[in-house]
Amino acid sequence: LELDMKNLDIKLASAQCEETGKKGEEEALKLVESLVERRTLKAFNKGRGVPKKIYSLADLRLNKINPEALLSPQDSTLDGVRNVATCAAGAGILAAALLLHLSYADLLKLAVSLLLAKTLDQIVNGGGAEALLLDTVGRLISSQYRERVALHEAGHFLTAYLVGVLPKDYTLSSLDALQKYSALNVQAGTVFCDRRFQSEVASGRISSSYVDRFSCIALAGVATEYLRFGQAEGGLSDIGQLDQLMRALQFTQKKSDAQVRWAVLNTVALLKLHEDTHTALAQAMQEGASVGRCMKIIEETIDLDKLLPEDVLASASFDFAGEQQM
Repeated sequence: LELDMKNLDIKLASAQCEETGKKGEEEALKLVESLVERRTLKAFNKGRGVPKKIYSLADLRLNKINPEALLSPQDSTLDGVRNVATCAAGAGILAAALLLHLSYADLLKLAVSLLLAKTLDQIVNGGGAEALLLDTVGRLISSQYRERVALHEAGHFLTAYLVGVLPKDYTLSSLDALQKYSALNVQAGTVFCDRRFQSEVASGRISSSYVDRFSCIALAGVATEYLRFGQAEGGLSDIGQLDQLMRALQFTQKKSDAQVRWAVLNTVALLKLHEDTHTALAQAMQEGASVGRCMKIIEETIDLDKLLPEDVLASASFDFAGEQQM
């Protein structure tokens, strides 16, 4: 398995290059399919979730899930950092004015310059520079924030693995994302080998199993934070992406609500079943483990008795009625 995972890391690295991306991703997927067939990978696409049916809000509450706390992230940590930074900036300007004997005109110019810089950042980088600053400070002053982000991304990674979507790479901070992608508008996150899904999106015909997988992966971060901390902070963009998909597929509100409720229950069930593996994975990701190494940790720590039988794939339980197009 060690050698296979190193080989996979090479192919995934190729999948991230613009010139070799498609070929690298196809080779990585073929390797994983081969390892699954040989029973080398026993957990990939083997997550044992809940039956696919219509669930109500009462069903969520019966399972001790508060939808508001899970689906309405409130980023109190970074909001606090932002407030402190704003006060510090104000204090800095005041101190500079006193020490340098700045005039009111100079102070006004300085304030306007700062406001202009923030506005330009919003326009050009989507607020990326501010996010980089806040995330970096948050990681420096709060160990719980670092742990929360690692668990959040590990939730995406583990859920994807269990429902049969291959993770391609991950970052745990805005600084990591900047160094890796050379872009300010990219933040911490996990990316996947999803060209097949993207091709279906482009064609306008998406199978229900892909929608189910995407729904669970998208909600895995907020589900993780809810389970571990009682309230989701990050993940607002994840929920937004899921909402955009539902709108693009022209789901009715009733159908969207049903999809989200099932995905919440299914994802929470998966994360609860494999809590120890989730924790080990988050720790490995904080240490900078490669995707292949992360997959090896999943395979070595997961309880096989809590997975689907060998002859059943997780995707088989995801469809309302087979592989209908949406």
